[in-house]
Amino acid sequence: MMDVAVIGVGQTRYGMFPEKSLKELFHEAALAALADVDKGLDPRDVDEAFVGTLSTGGAQLGNFAPMMMEACGMVGAGARHIENACASSGFALRDAVSAIASGRAKVAVAAGIEKMSDLPRERNRLWLGISGDVEWERLAGTNFAGIYAMMARRHMHEFGTKKEHITMAAVKNRNNAVANPKAQFRAPLTLEQGMAAPNLASPLKFSDACGITDGASMAILCRAEMARDFTDQPVLVIGSGAGSDYVAIHDRPSMTMLKGAFEAGKEAYTTAGITSDDIDFAEVHDCFAIAELLAYEDLGFCDRGKSGPYIESGATLRDGARPVNNSGGLIAKGHPIGSTGTGQVYEVVNQLRGRADTQERQLSGARYGLTHNVGGSGAAVAVHIFKAVE
Repeated sequence: MMDVAVIGVGQTRYGMFPEKSLKELFHEAALAALADVDKGLDPRDVDEAFVGTLSTGGAQLGNFAPMMMEACGMVGAGARHIENACASSGFALRDAVSAIASGRAKVAVAAGIEKMSDLPRERNRLWLGISGDVEWERLAGTNFAGIYAMMARRHMHEFGTKKEHITMAAVKNRNNAVANPKAQFRAPLTLEQGMAAPNLASPLKFSDACGITDGASMAILCRAEMARDFTDQPVLVIGSGAGSDYVAIHDRPSMTMLKGAFEAGKEAYTTAGITSDDIDFAEVHDCFAIAELLAYEDLGFCDRGKSGPYIESGATLRDGARPVNNSGGLIAKGHPIGSTGTGQVYEVVNQLRGRADTQERQLSGARYGLTHNVGGSGAAVAVHIFKAVE
């Protein structure tokens, strides 16, 4: 199996851009990724391309991936659309890694895009619902806010987790995003403000949730043995894991564990040859604040049921022992569904290179970074581990 390296990453600013087309957003992210390959890459030399999107704008294009490749000059690449709900580009990355590791491709692209501002909020809620169990969950009247609220309630009941613990994740991520010029929401938040925010689905407040977002991102990968031909700062992809679970939470044995995330993390650690203790920082899927606490446990950052005290300890703050969602996460950086997974890669790769867009956000001494991308309420999960080249 071939070793795999990331040689370039690019991302648009996340936000609401109704005036921009899908092609424009994708073109912007692709240009940034190509420019990041500092020794140059001919776009026509890309062998395989995997483009993640849920197509929330209703853009069910039969040749979606080739159209996006056309927008950035990568015509001729074997391109396909990857759809796995909110984990679409996390799985696009896994496929790109596999294409290179198997020897099938020398250079591959993993990318993601979503244009959510094209639909009114009511239609967006309807469209997002297709990522859950439409027959049993949606027709019963629930939605993702309600599902994650049930997870939060159960976690509080089983482990004594406090509402303050859940809101601490939202507060941390909102405050992290203040220094991130690519983040959607850059206003600071206090714990008091978060606790007093309007109710969304009890115990979750509006400040505990991500918003509607447009954006695109791309990672360019190649065989590690070739990486120095393209850049002086390659970053190795040393671990890749994926898992799945029942789509509806009522079919799962536990509401306080994402088994798919646990299995994906276990596979990623095994392929990387490290343990959770080695991870210096992570970007995790905090679509709702409780999801970040569940990620701490599923990924082995703390013991099961101990994520409340773990976040209260300050371990996941920017200056903590293991910073989590230094970018602002989905809650503050934004959650353009198809772009989220490769957007996490953009953050991790730049951190490992020492290239954070502001010095305030740059983490020091990081060697291993992790991304955790979840589809729906945990039905599909991709986890990847990255290592700085010394």
